[in-house]
Amino acid sequence: MSLAWGDSPLRDLAVVIVSPTARQAVSSVFCLPSQWSPGKPIVDRAVCTRGNSSVNNEQMSLNLSFQSLTIAHWEDFVSLFGARGACGGCWCMLWRLSRKQFESQKGSGNKRALKAIVKSGEVPGILAYHNNKAIGWCAIAPRSSYPALSRSRVLQPVDDRTCWSVACLFIEKSYRKQSVSTELLQAAGEYAKSQGAELLEGYPVEPKAEKDIPPAFAWTGIPKAFIRAGFVEVERRSPTRPIMRLELN
Repeated sequence: MSLAWGDSPLRDLAVVIVSPTARQAVSSVFCLPSQWSPGKPIVDRAVCTRGNSSVNNEQMSLNLSFQSLTIAHWEDFVSLFGARGACGGCWCMLWRLSRKQFESQKGSGNKRALKAIVKSGEVPGILAYHNNKAIGWCAIAPRSSYPALSRSRVLQPVDDRTCWSVACLFIEKSYRKQSVSTELLQAAGEYAKSQGAELLEGYPVEPKAEKDIPPAFAWTGIPKAFIRAGFVEVERRSPTRPIMRLELN
């Protein structure tokens, strides 16, 4: 695995995922550097496997890279989300707003709101790339960035620990069921850790039966992807809504 930094570790993250053969051969834990030089790649720090032995070779055949969403990558994000803003004009603003405000600015208003966040220098998530094309998205930020979580009966805080949250996973249709979500979650964990986070939470949807959930209802991910990325369930206040955590220390 190689790590390349942009102008600042707060602004840019790129992680290159190595081949399945190398992934299986090495079982080291990737550690972010304590020192870095702007623009200088840090090569061969380690190769990281996150207990994904259950994922077959076909699913792990993609070589992916990851970039934090800065203004330089905004158009890639827009291309991935398309005219509908991923789903129903959301533009990944649902958990950041009151329901009334979200509904009033669906579509272009939400798009402008997220772009303003990006232009301010805040990183609202990371993009997955394959062959220089953005094919996946993971919204990740401190839990406090998502006030809607506190309004949810089933997603109330588990305890008083400070944590970051995965709010959304969106994968381009032709890349689904290829473990891109798992890889995004692993990269999200590394990114959160680089920003000083010690704990990362996710809120996937548990299928009620042995069948696929329509993508429109699975935008927070499914437990299987989180488990493969190393998360464990810590709370469940609803049969279909576990709270899962990844310790980053």
